[in-house]
Amino acid sequence: MDERRVLTTCIWCGTGCSFYLRVRDGRMIGIVPSLSHRISRGMLCAKGWKSYEFAGHHERLKKPLIREGNDFREASWDEALDLVSGRLLEIKRRYGPESIQVLGSAKCPNEDNYILQRWARACIGTDNIDHCARLCHASTVAGLARAFGSGAMTQSISEIENADLIFITGSNTAEQHPVIAAHMMRAINRGARLLVIDPRKTPMARIADIYLSQRPGTDIAWINAFINVIVNEGLHDKRFIEEHTEGFSEMWEKAKNYTPEVAERITGIPADRLASAARLYARSERPMIFYSMGITQHITGTENVMSLANLVMVAGKIGRPSTGLCPLRGQNNVQGSCDAGVLPGTLPGYQPNSDEEILRKFEALWGTRPPSWKGITSTQGPDAILEGKIKALYSMGENIFSSHPDMNHMGEALRRLELLVVQDIFLTETARFAHVVFPATAWPEKEGTFTCTDRAVQLIRKAVDPPGEAMDDWRIIQELSNRMGYEMDFEGPEEIFSEMTKAMPIYAGMSYERLEEGGLQWPCPSPDHPGTPYLHKDGVFRRPGGKGKFHPTEHVEPPELPDEEYPFYLSTGRVSFHWHTRSMTGRIGLLEREYPVSLVDINPEDGKRLGIRSGERVRITSRRGSVECVARLTDEVPPGLIFATFHYAEASANLLTMNALDPTALIPALKVSAVRVEKVS
Repeated sequence: MDERRVLTTCIWCGTGCSFYLRVRDGRMIGIVPSLSHRISRGMLCAKGWKSYEFAGHHERLKKPLIREGNDFREASWDEALDLVSGRLLEIKRRYGPESIQVLGSAKCPNEDNYILQRWARACIGTDNIDHCARLCHASTVAGLARAFGSGAMTQSISEIENADLIFITGSNTAEQHPVIAAHMMRAINRGARLLVIDPRKTPMARIADIYLSQRPGTDIAWINAFINVIVNEGLHDKRFIEEHTEGFSEMWEKAKNYTPEVAERITGIPADRLASAARLYARSERPMIFYSMGITQHITGTENVMSLANLVMVAGKIGRPSTGLCPLRGQNNVQGSCDAGVLPGTLPGYQPNSDEEILRKFEALWGTRPPSWKGITSTQGPDAILEGKIKALYSMGENIFSSHPDMNHMGEALRRLELLVVQDIFLTETARFAHVVFPATAWPEKEGTFTCTDRAVQLIRKAVDPPGEAMDDWRIIQELSNRMGYEMDFEGPEEIFSEMTKAMPIYAGMSYERLEEGGLQWPCPSPDHPGTPYLHKDGVFRRPGGKGKFHPTEHVEPPELPDEEYPFYLSTGRVSFHWHTRSMTGRIGLLEREYPVSLVDINPEDGKRLGIRSGERVRITSRRGSVECVARLTDEVPPGLIFATFHYAEASANLLTMNALDPTALIPALKVSAVRVEKVS
């Protein structure tokens, strides 16, 4: 039989790897890596090699479902769309557009997300539009926008191998972004040094030239101490600070108090080792800082990010190749979903809905004026539902019951909704609460674009047909919109992308034809522009006036610390073989075999004291609930800290985590909770 090979972009993390899907008789049978791709270069992680399998799983949703009592019945598209459009119009009429919340998906292409936010704003009239960036990098978007004028990675992945210092903090890069870690290893093999600061002894920490382990939630203290050492020892870039920044004096008023000795008392990092690490960074010519959710998922997440921006500017390590600040985005299209405007208060292209000129531009483009108020975030949603402010929730590809903190609280909120509509490819834990479920197409069944962590917009291409009556996400939204009286008549994703380039200056010079060449990095303002490999060239920032801005930051204790009743820190995250709530990886045989049960990492000293061995069941309890899982004794976690995942709904760490939020980005503090651990008899 003839075999087709369809070039596409990977569905998992934000790295943006590329490969060919092998298709025979209308079925995907395997993957061939792309040797010429600028990032993956023939490499793939375990998830990447098997990424196609979940799409063909027998549990795929194939027809719309409508709740009847405690169960669902299959329905026609017309019946389900008429029901949802009618109920949304009724709720809008009774309570106002602000009573409806809409969630997008970082697993869906840019085009789906753009149409979703346009429908929310232009048809429903609500700014309650958000997605899972609220759980991972909302603080990056807020913090870097304040400091640099752009909330994105400043560099390109291809620059990594020319760096002379790889500086990782709050990122388990080898497990969560393994292809990026491979680029780091190339740099190390060429002589680059490796500096890792993380509470856990990650795989990259084990090979680091300097590894420092801080107490969870103390990042501002050690970053300010870095700045303290650099300035006091004359290692700062005075010319860069004077010519390209503002606010240094105000920042220094705080940072000067954080001597290495003060930071040691807060963080537990020995003062002399902290000072040595600061000198290593300041004296490097091409240091790249990489961070992820270990920095962002705190009540000080935005200030953590701004502290790192302060450090980069103090040392003058930005605006050149192989320098800068590199947030590693978790989801394949979390960057693009933010770009497309699936954030409250932010129209496509990070244009604020508080600006009258911008509102007029979108009114001309959409035929109606977007709301000018700032909506409710996904993390504020449960409380808003329980307070009666939100009556209806429309979720495209978000499994919020499992992914958000304090699952019991979220479940109580979902049960209170007058209307919950879930648009997805499987009957997820969230979909089980729904009144209506729409079957959507999976990634190999779509056309469109993803935007990866280094701002590169890349094509995805349809390889196979969807099962049953599953429909493209953008088309479902368009059908609803037309029934609700706001006409949209797009023929396909390329036409949607064309409108995006009119709406978003950072995408203005892009087209599907140009993206065929391998993708373009924004900003790409004109059709002849080559794209932008790195931002803030020559110290010209994207803020008004072109200067970077320092922000004073202070250490703040996490909202919950270990005590006699709950003596352990709990940190949460992912493992290499699974992805988020396991709705996809849990349906891939190899990945399930490699990591079949929920594990909790416990230091051997703690295990011995508690009488716990590897492989035994333990109960973890917080002030919000309890879960049982299997212990894994490992020195990856220090004494007093345990690590668990939110992959397994029946034993999710999010039954334990709290809904304490960063006051600026409203991201939850998922990295620090207080728990106790007990052996299960």
